[in-house]
Amino acid sequence: MITYALIFAFGCFGLGLLFNLWRIATGPDTADRILALDTMVINVIALLILYGVWKGTAVYYEASMLVAMVGFVSTVAYCRFVLRGDIIE
Repeated sequence: MITYALIFAFGCFGLGLLFNLWRIATGPDTADRILALDTMVINVIALLILYGVWKGTAVYYEASMLVAMVGFVSTVAYCRFVLRGDIIE
């Protein structure tokens, strides 16, 4: 039963990634593209955790924590670049 739930969740998050890619390609402005990238990071984190559940190992949980930290820092840096034109002051 858990196998079917995992397959369904993989499909849903994969579809979400495709929608994010579409929003990045056709976003009306830069803010929409930044939000799509941030949502993409969240979907990748969810896929890593689901894959860890599928394989039954804790390595993917640690990888998802690293992706979360890098995703947060990159989103903040990109927003600062868009707002100020410079990341480091």
